[in-house]
Amino acid sequence: MAEVTIFTDGGSRGNPGPAGSGAVIYKDDVEIAHVSKYLGIQTNNFAEYEALILALQTTHKVLGSPVTAPVTIKMDSELIVKQMKGEYKVKHPVLKEKHQEVRLLIMESFPNIKFQHVPREENKVADQYANDAMDRGS
Repeated sequence: MAEVTIFTDGGSRGNPGPAGSGAVIYKDDVEIAHVSKYLGIQTNNFAEYEALILALQTTHKVLGSPVTAPVTIKMDSELIVKQMKGEYKVKHPVLKEKHQEVRLLIMESFPNIKFQHVPREENKVADQYANDAMDRGS
């Protein structure tokens, strides 16, 4: 069975500051899509969640729904990974909304998904897309 791997990253220059999100989606180690979006003035954590949302929406558009292949989300944000795994609570009201949006997308289209924290060095492509978005917006 095919495997889907998604790398996401979000950041802001300043916190809050000009923010961007990026993601790259692979199916069996071949890039099938990427996304990069400027977010205006936002926090790092907002940008990380937005990158995840954009990645899931893009994957849904490219592969259809439900995505039956196993999906692994790889992020360098330990906070978001632990929140998505239920190991940490989401306390900030705006992030709670983003977290709920991710949960809804997962319930609707991703029956076989897992989250994995990766070091920044392994997330360079998504990081570049996030930085490209910040460069476009600032």
